[in-house]
Parts: sequence; C-alpha cells; structure tokens
Amino acid sequence: MDHTATPRVVVIGGGTGLPVLLRGLKNLPIDLSAIVTVADDGGSSGKLRNEMAIPAPGDIRNVVAALSDAEPMLLDLFQHRFADGNGLTGHSMGNLLLAALASMTGDFYQGIKEISRVLNVRGHIYPIANHSMNLHAEMEDGTIVTGESSIPKQQKKIKKVFVSPTPVQPLPEAVRAIKEADLIVIAPGSLYTSILPNIIIPEIGQALRDTKAKVTYVCNVMTQEGETSGYTAGDHLKALFDHIGQDVINSIVVHNQPIEQKVKKAYAKENAEPVIYDIERIKSMGIEVVEEDIIDESQAMLRHDTDKLTQLLHSML
Repeated sequence: MDHTATPRVVVIGGGTGLPVLLRGLKNLPIDLSAIVTVADDGGSSGKLRNEMAIPAPGDIRNVVAALSDAEPMLLDLFQHRFADGNGLTGHSMGNLLLAALASMTGDFYQGIKEISRVLNVRGHIYPIANHSMNLHAEMEDGTIVTGESSIPKQQKKIKKVFVSPTPVQPLPEAVRAIKEADLIVIAPGSLYTSILPNIIIPEIGQALRDTKAKVTYVCNVMTQEGETSGYTAGDHLKALFDHIGQDVINSIVVHNQPIEQKVKKAYAKENAEPVIYDIERIKSMGIEVVEEDIIDESQAMLRHDTDKLTQLLHSML
C-alpha cells in the first residue's frame, strides 16, 4: 500500500455492532466510509419506510450519531425517542430528521449528506441502496419469511437470505468505496439481518471480489436466537461463503478470552451463548485467524471494545 496516501477503510454492517467500530475508527488518521444496511422494517424505521417510501433510516441514524462530532446535547436530541401516547409514539427524532431531509432534497442519500454536514460527521456514510428494499429468508424447511424483523422470530434454521425488488441498485459511491479501499471490515452484528443484506447484492459482492483491500470479518462473540443458535465461528464464515463465495474474506477477528459466568447467565435468558471458535476448521477454510481480547468487560451485555478493536484494525493497515 502507498504509505503517503491516507489509508482508506470501509466498514460494512448495521445494527448495534457497526457504531461500536466506527466510534473508535473515526479518531484514526484514515479516510473512513461506512456502508449501512437499509432493510430494517421494524419500529420507527418501518413506519417511516412504509409511509414515506424511503429506505429504513434507523441504522443510518445510529451511524451518524457514532461518527458525529456535534455537541452532546444535539446528539441526545438526534437520538431522542418519543414516548407512547401520541402520533409520534416510538419515533426517534433522528429518523424524522432523515425522513424530512430525504423529502426536502428529494433523495435519501442527499439527505444523509446534509445531516452529516450539519452534525459534523467524520467519514462518509453510504446507505447500501438509495431505495427501499425488503429482506426475505428461505428456511431449511423450505418456508419463505419476509421482513427483517420477522426472520429471527421464526425459531427456524435459516438457509439463505435474499432481497427484493431485484435488481437492487447499490449506491455507486458504496461500490466505488469498496473497490478503492485498503482495508474492508465486515462489522459484528446480526449475521442474516444486518450483515448479509449488504453483501448479497451482486455488484457489492463483485466489488468485494475485485478489490485489492484486505477483507476482515469481526466475528460475533455471542450467538443470536433465531439467527445463529449453536453457530461456531466457522459456521458464521460458512454462511458468508454460502452467500458470496469463498474468495472474499481474508481474515476473521475472534475474542480469545473466556466469558464470565454471570454474563453467560444473562445471555442464557435470551437463549444466547458464547460463539465457539473452531480455529482449526477456520484455518482449513484458508482464513487467517486474528485472536485478541476485544471485549468491553464493563458492560452488562457484551459489547466489542471500541478502543481495543480500533488498535487491532489500525495494526492491519
């Protein structure tokens, strides 16, 4: 890589895992881009999506908040969620702002650029597509389930996910960012409903195959009920391979410390357990394993540690 140029890092994902990575990476001397899923159909996002025919704003909103250098008060306002009992029930202020800007500019991505400017966002935020898309899952038993929020509720094993309407027109800027990157990070998060909706779009998959960038996948620490129950790290990788082929990912980042008993207990209530790292199997898949202590122990629920991950990813450049 040309060390005179600023390294280009692209992070792909959605849900809660993506902002955790971005909060740390925004402080590095890099050219940072986030490519974010818009397939969400629950809650405030889902309502706005249906009523205003825009892509789902929720995951984008959390990314804006993570990358913003605005006043804390302004960010609290942006993330404010209205309580029950009125027409605004459950809506978050940031989602409404994104919807308003999409309406004012006539274009969702244009709206994101405007809010990024106003809230002093570091880096570029690209929705995976500039139009609404639906996520569907084919289960192992052959049934098809529609809707990002419905898929995990089925308690069935997922065979594959796909999006409609096709063809999805990925945002050209997102495709270009992948092709020009030095490092691409697939963020931790819901495997089938936050990660895969981005990378199963054919042009995105192709860009991931064409890029010269190293591609690393930050593996989830815990399984997720209705999506990855019983999955090892190798199973997570296999799901990615099944959807986009084996020639995309170079390395996987796994947490290598035992998880405390009290944390395990809390997760057991959600039928979640630590992801087992089947290192030999992963190596036999031709994937480099990066083992590190990457968990923030101070949280009640396990979260990846922003600072530890930032240092680790920075060392990959």
